[in-house]
Amino acid sequence: MIMSQTKQIDDAAAAVAFRRLVAHLRHRDDAQNVDLMGLAGFCRNCLSDWVEEASEGRLSKDEAREAIYGMPYAQWKAEHQAEATPEQLERMRLSVAKNAGQ
Repeated sequence: MIMSQTKQIDDAAAAVAFRRLVAHLRHRDDAQNVDLMGLAGFCRNCLSDWVEEASEGRLSKDEAREAIYGMPYAQWKAEHQAEATPEQLERMRLSVAKNAGQ
């Protein structure tokens, strides 16, 4: 199982890699969430949801999103999010279907 393999990564290394991923996603604001979902089945919102869950109540959904986006989510959407095309939405739908049972 994939999760058991990730236990080989200590928490300090995982934290550094996670912060690098967040910095990369902040830098690549041209990478639309719908495209990330269509390719990999997860996006910044998913990542912020995982952070919220992992915080065990210490972070709200809005606080977790701001931690990932580097600004309030509404501001990020207004500045960086384009309208999704029907093709993007279909790729996302097909990709997310692969996440079932995870």
